[in-house]
Amino acid sequence: MAREKRRQELYVTVPSLFRCPISMDVMNSPVSLCTGVTYDRSSIEKWLALGHNTCPATMQTLLSTHTTPNLTLRRLIQLWLSHADVTQTSPTSCISKQQAAEIVSGEFDADSLEKMIGFMTASKENLKFVAQSSAAVSKLVEVFANSDQIRICELIVEILDLISPENGVAERLADLILKSGDGRDCLSSLAMVLQKGNTKSKVKSAKILEMIAVIKPESHRKIAEKPGLLYELYILSTVEIDTSAVEASLSALIAISTTRLVKKELIRFGTVRTIGEILSGCDYSSPVRGVVEKALAMLETIATCTEGRGAICEDGKCVVEIVKRLMKCSGVATEHGITVLWSVCCLARDRVAQEKVRLVNGLTKVLLVMQSDCSANAKQMCGELVKVLGAKNSKSNLAPYETRTTHITPY
Repeated sequence: MAREKRRQELYVTVPSLFRCPISMDVMNSPVSLCTGVTYDRSSIEKWLALGHNTCPATMQTLLSTHTTPNLTLRRLIQLWLSHADVTQTSPTSCISKQQAAEIVSGEFDADSLEKMIGFMTASKENLKFVAQSSAAVSKLVEVFANSDQIRICELIVEILDLISPENGVAERLADLILKSGDGRDCLSSLAMVLQKGNTKSKVKSAKILEMIAVIKPESHRKIAEKPGLLYELYILSTVEIDTSAVEASLSALIAISTTRLVKKELIRFGTVRTIGEILSGCDYSSPVRGVVEKALAMLETIATCTEGRGAICEDGKCVVEIVKRLMKCSGVATEHGITVLWSVCCLARDRVAQEKVRLVNGLTKVLLVMQSDCSANAKQMCGELVKVLGAKNSKSNLAPYETRTTHITPY
C-alpha cells in the first residue's frame, strides 16, 4: 500500500497543451504553423520533410510551411517542469550560459548551433546573453562568410534573425555583413542560402537583406552587384504556395530598389509579370493582405522609372488587377494602386492602359477612392485620373492636361 501511495504521489498529469499533437510527448521546442497549431520542432520538421503540405491536427492546406517559435508556451513548459515532481529533465536544447559560452569559444558545427538556438529561444534573457556578446556575433558572421556548408549557413541565418531585433544588434550586423573579406563574403553566403536553403532559411535571409538595405542605403548597389543575389531574391517571390516567402522577398526588393539600375534589372527578370500573376491569384483573406500590399508597393517603386511604366502598360494583367484591388484589400494597398494607375494613365499618358482601366469600371472605382478617407496626395491623383478617364476623346482632352503632382520624380 505504501509503495502504491508513493507511486500516486509521483504521478503528475501533463497538461494537454504541453504535449505535441504528433508525438504526444512534452514539447522541447514548441513552434507554431500558420494555422495556429503548435508542435514540437523535431516532430513537425519530420512531417514537412516527408512532403506533407497540411497541418497534421486540422488537415488544412498550409499557405506557408514557415514555423514560428512559441516562446510563451516554452516558458510555461519550463516553469511547469521546474515545479513538477517528475523525473523528466529539461529539454536537451536548453543548455546553460556557461555551455553557450563554451560553444562560442569552440568550433561551430550543426549540433552546437542547434543547441545555441534552443538556448536562445528558451528565454529572453538567454537571447540577450548571445546578442550582447560581441565575440559571439562577430564569430557567427565570420563563420557564415567562410562556410560552404548549407546546413551551417541555415542555422546561422536563424540565429542572426533571432538576435537582430535586439537593441543595437542590427546596426552591428549590417556593418559586419557588408565588410568584404578574402574570397567568400556574407552576401555570397546569403545568395547560397537563397538558392539552396529551405524555405524558412530563405525567408530569414530576405529579412536580413531588407534590414541591411534599410540601415545602410549605400549597400543597395553592393547587394545588386553581388552575382546571383538579386535574382535569387526575385525567384523567392515566385514561390506561390508560401505567402511568407513572397512577402519577405517583395519587402527586401522594395528596400533595395532605390536606383534605376536595380529597377531595370528587376524588370528584365520579369517582376511585373510575376506581380500580375500574384495579384490575379490572391484572394482577399487576411493571410495574403500583406502580399497584395507589398506587390502593389513594388509596382509603385518600378513605376518611378520610364522602363517600369512601359512594362506595366505592356503587361496584360497588371493594370486590370490593380483596378480590381482598389477598395478591396486595405487602405495601404488602395493608395499604392492609385499611384501606379496615375503613373501609367496620367504621367505616361498611355492610352492602352487608360482604356483597360475604363473597361473594368475603373472610373467608378477611382471616384469611390476619392470619396474615401484616403490621403490628400491620393485624392489629388484620383482627381487627375477622373479627368483623364472621363474624357470621351482622349486625344483632345489630354492635350491641355498638365500635372502638378510632385510625389514621383520620373527619370
